[in-house]
Amino acid sequence: MAIDFKAQAEALRDELIARRRDFHAHPELAFEEFRTAGIVAQELQKLGLEVRTGVGKTGVIGLLEGGREGQTILVRADMDALPILEENQTDFTSSVPNKMHACGHDGHTAIALGVAKLLSQHRDEIAGTIKFVFQPGEEVGRGAQAMVDDGALEDPRPDVTVGLHLWNSMPVGKVGVADGSTMAGASIFDIKVTGKGTHGALPHVGIDPVVCAAQIVTALQTIVSRSSDPLDTLVVSVTQIRAGDAYNVIPQFAELHGTVRYFRNETRDLARERMREIAVNVGFAMRCEVEVNFVDLTIPVINNAEVGAKLRPLFAEMLGADNLDTTARTMGAEDVSLFMNDIPGFYFFVGAQDMTADAYYGHHHPKFSIDENSLPLAVALLSQAVAAYVLPE
Repeated sequence: MAIDFKAQAEALRDELIARRRDFHAHPELAFEEFRTAGIVAQELQKLGLEVRTGVGKTGVIGLLEGGREGQTILVRADMDALPILEENQTDFTSSVPNKMHACGHDGHTAIALGVAKLLSQHRDEIAGTIKFVFQPGEEVGRGAQAMVDDGALEDPRPDVTVGLHLWNSMPVGKVGVADGSTMAGASIFDIKVTGKGTHGALPHVGIDPVVCAAQIVTALQTIVSRSSDPLDTLVVSVTQIRAGDAYNVIPQFAELHGTVRYFRNETRDLARERMREIAVNVGFAMRCEVEVNFVDLTIPVINNAEVGAKLRPLFAEMLGADNLDTTARTMGAEDVSLFMNDIPGFYFFVGAQDMTADAYYGHHHPKFSIDENSLPLAVALLSQAVAAYVLPE
């Protein structure tokens, strides 16, 4: 008999909203999610799950064992907040200065707990194991790797990974369900330009690294416009420029920092090669020494086509086919990709746009908000995704 997950999730509405608001009011940064993890572990234990804490420092894993043998499905939710001073004025505004859930992870954690509660009610019918992974440190791109290093993908090893992201640029009721690359891989870079410091009134006596750095910033923009295939997808963004401490001193050093986003590793490699060539040679032309370094944070999130083909009809039955967006992609990054790297997986976007807000504010903004009507709907969708593998009709 088919389970009406939408109705069952709707019955959890008040609990989901209260839980999300509690997490929102008490945000914790990467690898500091001790309160959040404690609540998660306690709730999972109440549901009778086997719980492991301290995975990747503050991560939590809960195992829901079914009454019959079958596949293992990993359900992933991230828990960390951002170092942002919240500007919203609500009853549940962040109580911690300069910390805010400005991306929806408070909702993700509440949703995954809701899925655990809902599916635990069907334990005897489950064929297999549901592995709930509550992850720290997504915003710094290191949480998934920390959990993997602590054995999150073993004992038991998942057969399929599923997860979701509340997406506040998409209306409630819409779901993004594209195959292939849906979120970008991300690298960060540091470029150090070394010149020769001098008095600001005597620029000819020194070598100005600030002017050189400015030329590098401008030249880097040609990578996307002239070196990369126009049909490919690439972002190169310089987000920080640092140099000097005084109005009348040309400094010895200038530093550039930023990010590269890509859907294909080959595109990332091209960007790096061109960035080194441009930065070093612009520096040479302006008599500066230049060092370029890269650090990988995440790999692209790639949705498995077979998993997508299995889930989309179920989502269409719940929401209507017109509410499924098979083109939804973003250059935002997500380290859920590490759980999906060699395990078939699907990570979908759940519309959560707050139409009551005075203006639209996107993810990572001090006035970020979501429509909480998205919470029960997300629980229903994620429960349905898991049930497709462990609750066969």
